[in-house]
Amino acid sequence: MDTRTQEPSLSVGEAAARVGLTTYTLRWYEQEGLVAPVGRDSAGRRRYTEDDVGWLFLLTRLRRTGMPVRDMRRYAELARLGDRTIGARRALFEAHRARVLARMSELEEDLKMLDLKIDLYRRAEEELA
Repeated sequence: MDTRTQEPSLSVGEAAARVGLTTYTLRWYEQEGLVAPVGRDSAGRRRYTEDDVGWLFLLTRLRRTGMPVRDMRRYAELARLGDRTIGARRALFEAHRARVLARMSELEEDLKMLDLKIDLYRRAEEELA
């Protein structure tokens, strides 16, 4: 039995719901090495701590920003190695941040085009009315 089960914990379903994942996705994250082995109760069922949930929130944010799973896996590996990898983790996040900013710029341009078309159609509707 894992000693972490002494603190309040969540089942797979509860943890998944809390972070907005399916239980299937949460288990897939575990299989992919994105999540450290999770504690288990006396019956062998997974029990997620607040630290585990915090880690899952980080993973969902990274994924939402478009970070590739291979980079998420690399980050998880680096984090498990401890403080000696802080520089590498920072560099990984800086590179991803640059990609996110570039994508945001592209999206801003795309949004301008959509606004232009919406305005064009709105004026055309007004002329037909």
